[in-house]
Amino acid sequence: MKKYWAELIGTFALVLIGCGSAVIAGEHIGFLGISFAFGLIVLAMVYAIGQISGCHINPAITIAMLVAGKVKSKDALFYVIFVCIGAIIAAAVLLAIASGMSGYSLATNGLGQNGYGLKSPDGYSLLACFIAEVVLTALFLLVIFGSTSENAPKGFAGLSIGFSLALIHMVGIPITGTSVNPARSLGPAVLAGGEALAQLWLFWVAPIIGAVLAALMWKYVLEEKT
Repeated sequence: MKKYWAELIGTFALVLIGCGSAVIAGEHIGFLGISFAFGLIVLAMVYAIGQISGCHINPAITIAMLVAGKVKSKDALFYVIFVCIGAIIAAAVLLAIASGMSGYSLATNGLGQNGYGLKSPDGYSLLACFIAEVVLTALFLLVIFGSTSENAPKGFAGLSIGFSLALIHMVGIPITGTSVNPARSLGPAVLAGGEALAQLWLFWVAPIIGAVLAALMWKYVLEEKT
C-alpha cells in the first residue's frame, strides 16, 4: 500500500500547491509564477516519492505506462483511484483555506478548474482546447519516458519533468488553465460543480489520448531496445 499512499500524497501536494498558486497567489505571481508552481511541486515530488511509487500523480501517466508495459494493471487501477482521492482532498483543503480570504467566492474565484469556450481563460474554442491538451500531454509524456529510460542520465529526471511541466503551463494556462492531468482537473471540478464539472470530460479524454499516443510512439518508434 505504500506506493498507493505515496501517489495520494503526491497528488494532494500537486493540486494544493499548483491550484493554490492560482487561487491564492495568482494576482501576485501571474501566469509565469503559477507555471513554475506546478512545475516545481512536481519536481519536488519526483524526488520525494519517486523511489516509492514512480511518482505518477497523474492518471494519464499511469495509463501511458500501462500501454507501454511499464506498470501492472492492478497497480494502474489503484494508482488512478488514489490520485483521484488525493486531488479531491486537496481541492477541499484549498477551498477551506481560500474561504478564509475576504471577498473570496467559489462561484467567482473558483478553485483553479480547467475550462473551454466561455470558461477558457482567453476564450479558446472546444476544438482548440482539445488539440492543446492532446498535444501538450503527449509532449509531457515523451519527456517522462525519455527522462526515465535506462540510457538517460541518472538522478536528473525530476528536473526535466518538472521544468517541462512549467513550460507546458506557460503555453497552456491561457488556453484551458492547463490540465494534462485528469486528477488535477477532477479535484477542483468536483468542488466547484456546475459548468466545471460539465466540462470535465475533455480534461480526461484529451490527456489520456495524448498519453496513449506518446506511449505508442515511445514503445514502437523511439525506445532503444536492450
